[in-house]
Order: sequence, then structure tokens, then C-alpha cells
Amino acid sequence: MDAVLKPTAVAGGSPARRARLYRRRGRWVVRRILRAVRARAGSDAGMTTAEYAVGTLGACALAAGLYKVVTSPAVLGALTDVLDRALHAT
Repeated sequence: MDAVLKPTAVAGGSPARRARLYRRRGRWVVRRILRAVRARAGSDAGMTTAEYAVGTLGACALAAGLYKVVTSPAVLGALTDVLDRALHAT
């Protein structure tokens, strides 16, 4: 990694010239990294839509299961009992 960040042509010259070479090399490294990220992201086109669909389906299934549990007679009776005791507490 150090070989990529240190230009070999910097051995001589003024400090200003070396600073320009380091900035140029830094911009080159950033462009190369961005190009690789964009190329990799292009191959997954449409994946986020599928992930959202699976997440939405899972959330709906969880909501349906919770609805069934909460509307069962045992849970409704327990919730009613808790609310009744809370409202009539002295």
C-alpha cells in the first residue's frame, strides 16, 4: 500500500513539486477507488428492490402473527384484566 501512495518520481525536486506530485497521486488513488466501487455497484442493479420486498414480506408476516396472538381470547382477557385493575386502582 505504501508503494501506491509514495510516487517514485519524488526523490528530487523542491518541496512544492513534491507536494504537487503527492496531491496528484492522491487524486489518482481516489478516482481509482471510486471507479472500482461504481463498477461493483453496477453489477448489483435491482438488488435493493428485492431486499426491500423480502423485508416488507417479513414485516407483514410478523404483524399478522402478532395480530393473531393479541386477538386471541386468552390475551384479550389478560389485557382487559390488567387495564381494569389499572383503572380501578386506589
